[in-house]
Order: sequence, then C-alpha cells, then structure tokens
Amino acid sequence: MKANNKAKLSIASLAIAGLVSISAGFLEATPVYAKGPAQQAVFATSAVSVADQYGADAAQQIFKEGGNAVDAAVAIAFTLAVTYPEAGNIGGGGFMTLYVNGKPYFIDYRERAPLAATRTMYLDDKGEVIKGKSLVGYYAVGVPGTVAGMWEAQHRFGRLKWKQVLAPAIKYARDGFVADELLVQRRDSAAKEFEGKTNFDTYFGSMKVGETFKQPDLAAVLTRISNNGAKEFYNGKTADLIAASMRGHGLITKRDLHDYRAVWRQPVEAKWNGYEIITAPPPSSGGVGLVQLLKMKADLKQDFNGVDLNSAQYIHLLAEIEKRVFADRAQYLGDPDFYKVPVAQLTDDAYLAKRAAEVNPNAPSDTKSVVAGLGTSMPEKAETTHFSVVDKWGNAVSNTYTLNGYFGSGVIAQGTGILLNDEMDDFAAKPGVPNMFGVVGSDANSIEPNKRPLSSMTPTILTKDGKVSLVTGTPGGSRIFTTIFQVITNVYDFNMPLKDAVAAMRFHHQLLPPNTIFWEPYAPIDGELAKQVEAKGYVLKAQNFNGDVQAIKINGDTPVPISDPRGRGVARVFQ
Repeated sequence: MKANNKAKLSIASLAIAGLVSISAGFLEATPVYAKGPAQQAVFATSAVSVADQYGADAAQQIFKEGGNAVDAAVAIAFTLAVTYPEAGNIGGGGFMTLYVNGKPYFIDYRERAPLAATRTMYLDDKGEVIKGKSLVGYYAVGVPGTVAGMWEAQHRFGRLKWKQVLAPAIKYARDGFVADELLVQRRDSAAKEFEGKTNFDTYFGSMKVGETFKQPDLAAVLTRISNNGAKEFYNGKTADLIAASMRGHGLITKRDLHDYRAVWRQPVEAKWNGYEIITAPPPSSGGVGLVQLLKMKADLKQDFNGVDLNSAQYIHLLAEIEKRVFADRAQYLGDPDFYKVPVAQLTDDAYLAKRAAEVNPNAPSDTKSVVAGLGTSMPEKAETTHFSVVDKWGNAVSNTYTLNGYFGSGVIAQGTGILLNDEMDDFAAKPGVPNMFGVVGSDANSIEPNKRPLSSMTPTILTKDGKVSLVTGTPGGSRIFTTIFQVITNVYDFNMPLKDAVAAMRFHHQLLPPNTIFWEPYAPIDGELAKQVEAKGYVLKAQNFNGDVQAIKINGDTPVPISDPRGRGVARVFQ
C-alpha cells in the first residue's frame, strides 16, 4: 500500500511539472489538502464573485463549514448547473486556474470530440459547411468534462467531503429556485432557435418569472454523483441514460464517457508590470492571447504615452495589437495533445517586440498583410459563465466553464435533466470558415476523435511576491481575453478602482471582419467618438454582449470582489 501511495505521489509530481497528464480515474480518494497542520489566515476575509445569488449562497455555506476556495468553487459550479442553466453545467466543460499553498495549477476539463467524429462531419457533399449542424441538436455535442474536472480539483485540494460540496446544488434542484426575468428571457430566445429540433421545451417550457422551478431528474443525477462520485456520470446509471439518449441521434457512446479524463496541465505564466500572470494554456487560446496583448502594449509604451483611455487613438492602437494576436490564434492554437503548440515562441519577449514594431500608429494595417508571425504552419455567443473565489488562507480559484451556446445544443439527455453542450462548433468545421463567434481556425483545430476544441476561455490569476493580487475571468467567446486584457490594463495601467475598471466601456477587434470594431450597448461608441474612430478607417458594429466579468482584487489584506454590472452576478465577502 505504501509503495502504491508513493507511486501516485510521484505521478502527481510529474503532472504538476507539466510532464504527464493524470486523472484519479474517478476512484474514491481522500482530499490531499485536508491533511497537514492548520493554516494561518492570510487575508481578512474570503470572497466570491459569481454569476448569480444562488452560487454565492452555496459558497457561503461551504465557507461556514470550513471549506476552502476549491471546495467553494466546486459547490458554485454544481449550483450554477441548476440555477444558471443557460451556461452553468454538468453537460459541458471548461478550465480552472488555481493558486493553492502558494503554487499555481491548471486543470483542463474541456469537452472532447466523440470517437465517431470526423473532420468532414459538418460538411455537405460539396464540401460546404451545413449551417447550424454544429450548433443545435445531438450532432453538436462533445463529451462533457465538468464533473470530471470538479472531482479532480476537489479531491486534490478540497478540505470538505465530496457530499458537502454537492449538497447546495441538490437542494436547488430538488426544492427549486426562483427564476428571474433575465433567465426567462434567455430561455424564450433559445426556445425559438430549438423549436422542433430538440426536447428543450419539455424540460424548460414551464419556467416562469418569479415562480419556483424544480428539476427532479437533475436532482436524482446530482444525488447519485454525490453518493458515487464522478464515476457515476461516466460509468454509472447517468452514463447509461446519456448514451441511450444519443443512440440513433448523436455520436456519444458509453465508451466515450468511460474514456473521458480531465487533464492537469502547466498553466501559462509570464511576468508583467511586476506581477506574475497565471493563466490558461492550450487548448485555450486565451492565455497566450492575453500575455501577447499585455506585453505588446507594454512594448508600445511610447505610442500609448499621453493617449487617453478609450479615445479613438487608444481604440486604434489596441485594434492593431489584436489583429496580430488573432492572426496567430487562427494559425497556431489547438489541442496540445494533438499538436505541438508553440506557446514559448508565441509569448517570447523578442517575438512580441517584433510583432509590436509592425503596428502602424497612424492608420489600420491592411488586414491581408497581417499574417501569423512565426511564418510556418503548425500541424465561443456569450454563453459561458465565470466565477472567482479567494479564501482567507490565500488560495484562489478562477474558473470558466461553458455549454458554448445559451443552453448548449438544446438537447436534454432523457431522464437526467442534463443540458448538453454544442461545443463541437468550436472546432474549425472547415479551415478558414468562421464559427459562431466569427473567428477562423486552421488544421490545428480541425475535428478529430478525442480532440479538445480550441477555446478562448481565460481564467486568470495575478500574484505579486507570492500572494494573490487579482482573480478574474469572463464569458464572451472570442471576446473573453480582450475583455480581461482591458480590465487588467484599466486597473494597473490607469489605476482605476476594480469597480470602475469592470464597468468601463469595452470594445473588440479580431482581425476579421477587416477593420471592424465591435461595441456594446452598455457603454456604446457613439457621438463624436464614433466619428473619430470611423475617420481612422474603421467600421463600427454593435454587439449585444461583451463579457460578464467576475473579479476579486486584493487591497492590502482585504479581498474586494466585483461582479459585472452587465449581468445578474453577485459579489460577497465572508468572515
């Protein structure tokens, strides 16, 4: 027995170093973090910033029971699967960045393509993309990873028992929660898209504003997962029900579920402005993109000198940087288990200085001339949700997970209440053809069995002198890392309070469509500013959504959580 334990620790050590990927295999395990001497408090309080009040209530219960940031994060994730069904999930996947006991970690529980998936599965007999096939219905579903990811994180670093962290979610599913107006509006919008194509209305058609909405099938699933662990979802009755729902309609089989594993990866780390950035590695494009944006802006310090925040010139300079980041994203980023992604080269200081030097400070660069910077080929609607957690012991979790589209594929696995994702749309159905977010990909992100699609999710933690300084993230598809970038620079380059930094106007450019700046209704680009931006050669285009940032900044020893005023999120501190 001792030899086996030593072997497990050895493998875990290699995984931390980023040399191997591991999974607990869904066996019962004692939380590693629960052992050892009691910790000393580092911060005055614990804090969360989360997408709804029920997630915050779940975190409060967990902290009251003695749980840490990881316990709270897992409880939030399962709760949002019940109360925030448009994006919270156990039928999707995501990324979690952790800072525990002064060390950074990252777990990838992104969905995978089913074994029966093929690179041409969304093309017609003429080789053209079949509109909507990767977005709605059974064929759009990737193998879910959320339950595996939560299990891995909690059993490695949690302090509480597994059943404790699932208890709030089970209660909300069994006894119900009160649906608010925004949720019902989103349900109504999604129902129109799914009408006649899925069983969405059977499960969610009765939801009404201000009334209690119960999900007994989902409560039963969560109870089984609570009793039997993640193996229930991937090998038990729940797996049987998902596979049965897919049979004859989609591609996921019992073997796909049985074979799924979450993966511990080495996070992307970079030094910037006196801080250590800890963020998402591939198959996220977001961490690389965020580091590129921050470092290129720093390289262009002279060009930004004296330029007012969110002025026409500021918008232009950021658009020039973003062009180059998205050119690299399209060419080089994909699943690192299938391609050698050149992360070190793409975040190298000399390379980014060279890319920054290409920026034209006076006018938009010709889009066709902006190509991937390394020179050779290498073989997400806003329907994601993010939450940030800090505990009094100085640990932090930044978690972003998704169903991809609002309510995913619109398919509920019969007898489970589980909304299934439409994550297959995040693959490049055909190289060079835009996905639902308007971004393109190369062969590096083509469909292959067991492959994880490229994502923009960017759960991020900043530390300074070994202590957490900022925990942040957002939904928003391809807008995710440009949104996080703007919030970080608002805070650290312009010294804005976090509340103001999050509320400030945001905009987005992603190479294609050419010279197009997307603006949001919350803080629109209009009036004289719009005229100035257009005079520089840009087209302005409205978008309905540009993020729902959930962030926590440490001021001294006090965590200050802020929830984006654009959403229905909640920020709370706990003694």
